[in-house]
Amino acid sequence: MRIISGTLKGKSINFLKNKNTRPLKDSVKESIFNILNHSNLIKTDIQNANILDLYSGVGSFGIESLSRNAKRVTFIEKDINASNILKENLKKLSIFQKSKIFTDKIENVLSRLEEKFNIFFLDPPFADENYFLNLELIKNRKIFEENHIVIIHREKRSKENFGNILHIVETKQYARSKIFFGKFI
Repeated sequence: MRIISGTLKGKSINFLKNKNTRPLKDSVKESIFNILNHSNLIKTDIQNANILDLYSGVGSFGIESLSRNAKRVTFIEKDINASNILKENLKKLSIFQKSKIFTDKIENVLSRLEEKFNIFFLDPPFADENYFLNLELIKNRKIFEENHIVIIHREKRSKENFGNILHIVETKQYARSKIFFGKFI
């Protein structure tokens, strides 16, 4: 797995092969960043953004964001093996100082975060429906800046109802997955 663009372009990152983690495909990742950079519907700039990467795995989205000059990324991953690889990747790429890592359940971390974020990236396991509770917790705690975007990676056939949590501004479909771009209501 490689970093697509930015100051770390072409550098490799280690990843974990198991049934619990699913690396974000490079083509999908590239499309997300193209939308962030060029969509008229999204007013959040990756440069100097404070990013919350939930279900972060080995950190491919957050690391790509740091390569593209994000100010800081907070990673939350409960799997200790994935979290350890994430730490190795950040140290190997000399970007550890621009990050925070929490190896814990997301709801435990969200309940004590005090800072606000511009970009939220969620890549929960496709079978996980509990991520709605985490979205509600973020919304209720108001840990988002006025100009923010929520990006959610889901299985293509999943039926999402964001109700009074998110307003979806754009949806993109790819082979097995789809990406939602939304804002908290």
